[in-house]
Amino acid sequence: MTATTPSSPPAPALTDADMARLEALLDALPAPLQPLDLSAIDGFLCGVLLQPQPVPAERWLTWALDVDGRAAPPGAARDEVHALLRRRHAELDQAIARRDWFDPWIFELDAEAAPAEAVLPWVAGFAAAMEHFPALMALDDPALVEPLALVFMHFDADDLEDADALLAVIETLEPPADLAEAVQDLVRATMLIADVTRPRAAPPTAPRARPRAPRQAGASRPKTPTRRTR
Repeated sequence: MTATTPSSPPAPALTDADMARLEALLDALPAPLQPLDLSAIDGFLCGVLLQPQPVPAERWLTWALDVDGRAAPPGAARDEVHALLRRRHAELDQAIARRDWFDPWIFELDAEAAPAEAVLPWVAGFAAAMEHFPALMALDDPALVEPLALVFMHFDADDLEDADALLAVIETLEPPADLAEAVQDLVRATMLIADVTRPRAAPPTAPRARPRAPRQAGASRPKTPTRRTR
């Protein structure tokens, strides 16, 4: 994957003012466009960056600006949105490549709200990336099941389809005690998925005396969770 290397200089992080500007620009997009909100965009970008092959910007930008993939009208506003989204994409790309902590765009709700309510937009954005770019979910690797379950556990189980392997793991997970734990789980899941789809180069090792035992067969492949329509 031709992603940012750990030796690259850090990408400039978006400031609070940048985020407010991005939100204002998204809100000002003309109808019938329906852009993702900031939290969903962040989850979407992580889903894009975790694909086993790079996704060109011209493909993912359209989906960020409209849930149906309609093109935004050309002009200075669209160009500014694209520039801000590319900056956040680069910032997340470097964090994932380095396996560094990043702060997801998740916003605290009122004190009585469950952690799942606050992270749900981020998870929905991640799920949108899986829908539009399904290569990750097509991978047959059992190491993906647990981190994907950490993400999709915030969907109602009744709203998930074709996800038996994920649901089986989700049933074993304890819900996060607070928002901080929920956010930590999402970042950890992102890095665990990256270990499969964006593995870091391992240092050379001495040859083994015996060949490695074959991996056991029969692991279930996680399927892309989809929201049931009611």
